[in-house]
Amino acid sequence: MAIKYSSKINKIRTFALSLIFIGVIVMYVGLFFRTSPIIMTLFMVFGMLFLVASGIVYFWIGTLSTRAVQVVCPSCGKVTKMLGRVDLCMFCREPLTLDRELEGKEFDEKYNKKRKS
Repeated sequence: MAIKYSSKINKIRTFALSLIFIGVIVMYVGLFFRTSPIIMTLFMVFGMLFLVASGIVYFWIGTLSTRAVQVVCPSCGKVTKMLGRVDLCMFCREPLTLDRELEGKEFDEKYNKKRKS
C-alpha cells in the first residue's frame, strides 16, 4: 500500500478543520443531555475548547506560512510554500527539496527530523 503524502501546511490546516468539526459534534452531543444542565454545559465547554484550539492552530499555521520559503514547482510551475528540508507541492504533490544532498533521492518525510550530530 502506497503512503499518501501531503504538504505540511495542508496537513496542519486539515487538522485545524477537523478540530472545528469535532467541536461542533461534541456540542451537538451535549444537546442530548438537556435534562442534566451540568453534563450539557460540560459538553458545550469541551466543544468550545475544540473550537478555540482550532483558532489557535489556524493562527499558528498562518504565521508559520508567512515565514515559509516560496519556491516555484518544477512540475506545475506554480508558486508553493516549503516547510523543512523536504516537502510536497501544494498543488501537484511533486517532491521538493532545497537540500543538495537530497536531490534525486526518493521522498521521505523522515528527512525533516532533526539530525543527531
